[in-house]
Amino acid sequence: MNLFQSWKPDTRDYCLELDSLDPVSDHCRMVFLIATCEFPFDVARSLELALFRTYAVPRISALLRSTGELTDRTRKRYDDTDLLLSELIEHGYDSPQGQAAIANINRQHASYPIRNEDYLYVLSTFIFEPVRWLERFGHRTMSEKERLAWFIFWRAIGMRMGIRDIPAEYAALEHFNLSYEAERFRFAPSNRDIAERTTDLLLGFFLPSPLFRLGRPALHALLDQPLLTALGIPGQPDWLCRLFTRALRLRGRIASTLPLRRRPVLRTRIRRPAYPDGYCIHDLGPQQAGGLDCSG
Repeated sequence: MNLFQSWKPDTRDYCLELDSLDPVSDHCRMVFLIATCEFPFDVARSLELALFRTYAVPRISALLRSTGELTDRTRKRYDDTDLLLSELIEHGYDSPQGQAAIANINRQHASYPIRNEDYLYVLSTFIFEPVRWLERFGHRTMSEKERLAWFIFWRAIGMRMGIRDIPAEYAALEHFNLSYEAERFRFAPSNRDIAERTTDLLLGFFLPSPLFRLGRPALHALLDQPLLTALGIPGQPDWLCRLFTRALRLRGRIASTLPLRRRPVLRTRIRRPAYPDGYCIHDLGPQQAGGLDCSG
Protein backbone atom coordinates (compact mmCIF):
# COMPACT_ATOMS: atom_id res chain seq x y z
CA MET A 1 0.00 0.00 0.00
CA ASN A 2 1.22 3.47 -0.88
CA LEU A 3 0.56 5.25 2.39
CA PHE A 4 1.34 8.67 0.95
CA GLN A 5 -0.81 8.61 -2.20
CA SER A 6 -4.11 8.92 -0.32
CA TRP A 7 -3.11 12.26 1.25
CA LYS A 8 -5.29 14.91 -0.42
CA PRO A 9 -5.04 18.66 0.26
CA ASP A 10 -8.83 18.95 0.46
CA THR A 11 -9.25 16.14 3.04
CA ARG A 12 -6.66 16.98 5.66
CA ASP A 13 -8.31 15.91 8.89
CA TYR A 14 -6.01 13.07 9.83
CA CYS A 15 -7.43 13.15 13.38
CA LEU A 16 -10.83 12.02 12.08
CA GLU A 17 -9.15 9.41 9.90
CA LEU A 18 -7.21 8.03 12.86
CA ASP A 19 -10.45 7.68 14.81
CA SER A 20 -12.08 5.80 11.94
CA LEU A 21 -9.35 3.24 11.31
CA ASP A 22 -9.07 -0.27 12.73
CA PRO A 23 -5.83 -0.82 14.70
CA VAL A 24 -5.49 -4.42 13.49
CA SER A 25 -6.26 -4.18 9.78
CA ASP A 26 -5.16 -0.55 9.32
CA HIS A 27 -2.13 -0.37 11.64
CA CYS A 28 0.33 0.63 8.89
CA ARG A 29 -1.81 3.59 7.88
CA MET A 30 -2.33 4.56 11.51
CA VAL A 31 1.42 4.48 12.22
CA PHE A 32 2.02 6.64 9.15
CA LEU A 33 -0.49 9.25 10.37
CA ILE A 34 0.78 9.13 13.97
CA ALA A 35 4.45 9.55 13.03
CA THR A 36 4.20 11.99 10.12
CA CYS A 37 1.06 14.03 10.79
CA GLU A 38 -0.08 13.96 14.39
CA PHE A 39 3.20 13.60 16.33
CA PRO A 40 6.22 14.00 14.00
CA PHE A 41 8.30 16.03 16.46
CA ASP A 42 7.46 13.79 19.40
CA VAL A 43 8.10 10.50 17.60
CA ALA A 44 11.45 11.70 16.26
CA ARG A 45 12.66 12.99 19.64
CA SER A 46 11.44 9.93 21.56
CA LEU A 47 13.19 7.53 19.20
CA GLU A 48 16.37 9.56 19.59
CA LEU A 49 16.17 9.23 23.38
CA ALA A 50 15.37 5.54 22.96
CA LEU A 51 18.92 5.12 21.65
CA PHE A 52 20.30 6.02 25.08
CA ARG A 53 18.37 3.19 26.71
CA THR A 54 20.06 0.64 24.46
CA TYR A 55 23.45 2.12 25.36
CA ALA A 56 22.80 1.38 29.06
CA VAL A 57 23.30 -2.35 28.44
CA PRO A 58 27.06 -3.10 28.44
CA ARG A 59 27.03 -5.93 25.92
CA ILE A 60 25.01 -3.80 23.48
CA SER A 61 27.19 -0.71 23.90
CA ALA A 62 30.38 -2.79 23.67
CA LEU A 63 29.24 -4.23 20.35
CA LEU A 64 28.26 -0.80 19.03
CA ARG A 65 31.63 0.64 20.03
CA SER A 66 33.54 -2.26 18.50
CA THR A 67 32.04 -1.61 15.05
CA GLY A 68 33.30 2.00 15.06
CA GLU A 69 30.08 3.18 13.44
CA LEU A 70 28.86 5.23 16.42
CA THR A 71 32.31 6.52 17.40
CA ASP A 72 33.92 7.25 14.02
CA ARG A 73 30.88 7.82 11.79
CA THR A 74 28.25 8.96 14.27
CA ARG A 75 26.20 11.14 11.93
CA LYS A 76 26.15 8.58 9.14
CA ARG A 77 25.11 5.82 11.54
CA TYR A 78 22.32 8.05 12.85
CA ASP A 79 21.13 8.88 9.33
CA ASP A 80 21.24 5.23 8.27
CA THR A 81 19.13 4.14 11.23
CA ASP A 82 16.71 7.06 10.88
CA LEU A 83 16.23 6.44 7.15
CA LEU A 84 15.66 2.70 7.52
CA LEU A 85 13.03 3.22 10.22
CA SER A 86 11.44 6.06 8.27
CA GLU A 87 11.16 3.90 5.13
CA LEU A 88 9.20 1.38 7.20
CA ILE A 89 6.95 4.04 8.75
CA GLU A 90 6.29 5.96 5.53
CA HIS A 91 5.72 3.01 3.20
CA GLY A 92 4.80 0.04 5.40
CA TYR A 93 6.87 -3.03 6.11
CA ASP A 94 5.51 -5.13 3.21
CA SER A 95 6.02 -2.43 0.55
CA PRO A 96 9.07 -2.77 -1.75
CA GLN A 97 10.79 -0.05 0.30
CA GLY A 98 9.86 -1.72 3.57
CA GLN A 99 11.06 -5.12 2.43
CA ALA A 100 14.34 -3.60 1.25
CA ALA A 101 14.76 -1.84 4.62
CA ILE A 102 14.18 -5.05 6.59
CA ALA A 103 16.54 -6.98 4.33
CA ASN A 104 19.19 -4.31 4.94
CA ILE A 105 18.67 -4.40 8.72
CA ASN A 106 18.92 -8.20 8.75
CA ARG A 107 22.06 -8.15 6.59
CA GLN A 108 23.78 -5.64 8.87
CA HIS A 109 23.07 -7.69 11.99
CA ALA A 110 23.72 -11.15 10.55
CA SER A 111 27.47 -11.17 11.23
CA TYR A 112 27.16 -10.33 14.93
CA PRO A 113 26.34 -12.76 17.78
CA ILE A 114 23.40 -10.77 19.14
CA ARG A 115 21.17 -12.47 21.69
CA ASN A 116 17.47 -12.74 20.97
CA GLU A 117 16.57 -10.99 24.23
CA ASP A 118 18.70 -7.99 23.20
CA TYR A 119 16.95 -7.79 19.83
CA LEU A 120 13.64 -7.98 21.63
CA TYR A 121 14.59 -5.24 24.07
CA VAL A 122 15.71 -2.84 21.33
CA LEU A 123 12.46 -3.52 19.47
CA SER A 124 10.50 -2.79 22.65
CA THR A 125 12.10 0.64 22.98
CA PHE A 126 10.66 1.59 19.57
CA ILE A 127 7.22 0.74 20.93
CA PHE A 128 7.24 2.13 24.44
CA GLU A 129 9.47 5.21 24.32
CA PRO A 130 7.18 7.17 21.94
CA VAL A 131 4.17 6.20 24.08
CA ARG A 132 5.95 7.33 27.27
CA TRP A 133 7.23 10.54 25.69
CA LEU A 134 3.68 11.52 24.68
CA GLU A 135 2.46 10.78 28.20
CA ARG A 136 5.05 13.23 29.52
CA PHE A 137 5.21 15.90 26.83
CA GLY A 138 2.65 15.41 24.07
CA HIS A 139 -0.29 17.64 23.30
CA ARG A 140 -2.24 14.44 24.03
CA THR A 141 -1.43 10.82 24.77
CA MET A 142 -1.87 8.01 22.29
CA SER A 143 -5.34 6.53 22.38
CA GLU A 144 -5.77 2.84 23.18
CA LYS A 145 -6.37 2.17 19.48
CA GLU A 146 -3.22 4.06 18.53
CA ARG A 147 -1.10 2.21 21.09
CA LEU A 148 -2.39 -1.10 19.76
CA ALA A 149 -1.66 -0.13 16.15
CA TRP A 150 1.83 1.06 17.13
CA PHE A 151 2.47 -2.23 18.94
CA ILE A 152 1.18 -4.43 16.08
CA PHE A 153 3.29 -2.53 13.55
CA TRP A 154 6.59 -2.94 15.37
CA ARG A 155 5.79 -6.51 16.40
CA ALA A 156 5.26 -7.38 12.73
CA ILE A 157 8.65 -5.86 11.89
CA GLY A 158 10.28 -7.84 14.69
CA MET A 159 8.80 -11.05 13.33
CA ARG A 160 10.18 -10.23 9.86
CA MET A 161 13.58 -9.71 11.47
CA GLY A 162 13.43 -13.22 12.89
CA ILE A 163 13.11 -12.10 16.53
CA ARG A 164 11.69 -14.98 18.53
CA ASP A 165 9.21 -15.09 21.40
CA ILE A 166 7.74 -11.63 20.86
CA PRO A 167 4.79 -11.40 23.26
CA ALA A 168 1.43 -11.17 21.53
CA GLU A 169 0.10 -8.72 24.11
CA TYR A 170 1.15 -5.12 24.74
CA ALA A 171 1.24 -5.54 28.52
CA ALA A 172 3.41 -8.66 28.34
CA LEU A 173 6.02 -6.93 26.18
CA GLU A 174 6.00 -3.91 28.48
CA HIS A 175 6.64 -6.21 31.44
CA PHE A 176 9.61 -7.70 29.58
CA ASN A 177 10.89 -4.19 28.77
CA LEU A 178 10.84 -3.10 32.41
CA SER A 179 12.27 -6.38 33.73
CA TYR A 180 15.08 -6.35 31.19
CA GLU A 181 16.08 -2.81 32.18
CA ALA A 182 16.05 -3.68 35.89
CA GLU A 183 18.33 -6.66 35.24
CA ARG A 184 20.60 -5.38 32.46
CA PHE A 185 21.18 -1.67 33.06
CA ARG A 186 24.73 -1.54 34.42
CA PHE A 187 27.53 0.98 33.99
CA ALA A 188 30.39 0.27 31.59
CA PRO A 189 32.83 2.71 29.92
CA SER A 190 31.43 1.74 26.51
CA ASN A 191 27.99 2.96 27.66
CA ARG A 192 29.37 6.41 28.40
CA ASP A 193 31.50 6.60 25.26
CA ILE A 194 28.60 5.90 22.91
CA ALA A 195 26.21 8.13 24.87
CA GLU A 196 28.61 11.09 24.74
CA ARG A 197 29.02 10.82 20.96
CA THR A 198 25.27 10.61 20.46
CA THR A 199 24.63 13.53 22.83
CA ASP A 200 26.91 15.81 20.83
CA LEU A 201 25.35 14.63 17.58
CA LEU A 202 21.82 15.44 18.74
CA LEU A 203 22.85 18.81 20.18
CA GLY A 204 24.48 19.63 16.85
CA PHE A 205 21.05 19.58 15.21
CA PHE A 206 20.03 22.61 17.29
CA LEU A 207 23.16 24.32 18.70
CA PRO A 208 26.62 25.43 17.52
CA SER A 209 29.40 23.32 19.04
CA PRO A 210 30.59 26.07 21.47
CA LEU A 211 27.20 25.77 23.22
CA PHE A 212 27.28 21.98 23.66
CA ARG A 213 28.51 22.43 27.24
CA LEU A 214 25.29 24.26 28.04
CA GLY A 215 23.10 21.88 26.05
CA ARG A 216 24.26 18.60 27.56
CA PRO A 217 22.61 19.20 30.99
CA ALA A 218 19.35 20.03 29.21
CA LEU A 219 19.32 16.75 27.31
CA HIS A 220 20.43 14.78 30.35
CA ALA A 221 17.63 16.36 32.39
CA LEU A 222 15.19 14.34 30.26
CA LEU A 223 16.75 11.00 31.24
CA ASP A 224 15.69 9.05 34.33
CA GLN A 225 18.13 8.29 37.13
CA PRO A 226 18.61 4.53 36.49
CA LEU A 227 19.51 5.37 32.89
CA LEU A 228 21.89 8.16 33.90
CA THR A 229 23.61 5.87 36.40
CA ALA A 230 24.11 3.17 33.79
CA LEU A 231 25.53 5.72 31.35
CA GLY A 232 27.87 7.19 33.97
CA ILE A 233 26.26 10.61 33.64
CA PRO A 234 25.71 12.72 36.79
CA GLY A 235 22.13 13.45 37.75
CA GLN A 236 20.89 16.94 37.03
CA PRO A 237 19.49 19.40 39.62
CA ASP A 238 15.78 19.05 40.29
CA TRP A 239 15.13 22.63 39.17
CA LEU A 240 16.71 21.94 35.77
CA CYS A 241 14.67 18.77 35.28
CA ARG A 242 11.49 20.65 36.19
CA LEU A 243 12.41 23.52 33.87
CA PHE A 244 12.86 21.39 30.77
CA THR A 245 9.92 19.16 31.59
CA ARG A 246 7.69 22.24 31.82
CA ALA A 247 9.18 23.70 28.65
CA LEU A 248 8.36 20.55 26.67
CA ARG A 249 4.88 20.36 28.19
CA LEU A 250 4.34 23.98 27.19
CA ARG A 251 5.44 23.14 23.67
CA GLY A 252 2.85 20.36 23.65
CA ARG A 253 0.09 22.72 24.78
CA ILE A 254 1.05 25.22 22.09
CA ALA A 255 1.07 22.46 19.47
CA SER A 256 -2.49 21.55 20.43
CA THR A 257 -3.66 25.04 19.41
CA LEU A 258 -2.05 25.03 15.96
CA PRO A 259 -3.91 24.23 12.73
CA LEU A 260 -3.66 20.73 11.31
CA ARG A 261 -0.67 20.11 9.09
CA ARG A 262 -1.22 20.56 5.40
CA ARG A 263 1.39 17.94 4.52
CA PRO A 264 2.97 15.00 6.38
CA VAL A 265 6.51 15.40 7.70
CA LEU A 266 8.54 12.82 5.79
CA ARG A 267 11.97 12.19 7.26
CA THR A 268 13.10 10.41 4.10
CA ARG A 269 12.88 13.80 2.35
CA ILE A 270 15.29 15.56 4.74
CA ARG A 271 18.62 16.40 3.14
CA ARG A 272 21.47 14.48 4.76
CA PRO A 273 25.14 15.50 4.64
CA ALA A 274 26.15 11.87 4.15
CA TYR A 275 23.79 11.54 1.16
CA PRO A 276 23.75 14.87 -0.72
CA ASP A 277 22.52 13.16 -3.90
CA GLY A 278 19.98 10.87 -2.27
CA TYR A 279 20.44 7.27 -1.22
CA CYS A 280 19.65 3.66 -2.09
CA ILE A 281 18.03 1.66 0.68
CA HIS A 282 20.35 -1.27 0.03
CA ASP A 283 23.40 0.94 0.47
CA LEU A 284 22.51 2.33 3.91
CA GLY A 285 24.80 1.11 6.65
CA PRO A 286 28.47 0.12 6.85
CA GLN A 287 28.43 -2.62 4.23
CA GLN A 288 27.81 -1.52 0.68
CA ALA A 289 25.53 -4.02 -1.00
CA GLY A 290 24.24 -2.02 -3.95
CA GLY A 291 20.63 -2.05 -5.09
CA LEU A 292 17.87 -0.37 -7.04
CA ASP A 293 15.56 0.98 -4.33
CA CYS A 294 16.67 4.58 -4.38
CA SER A 295 15.10 7.52 -2.57
CA GLY A 296 15.78 11.22 -2.26
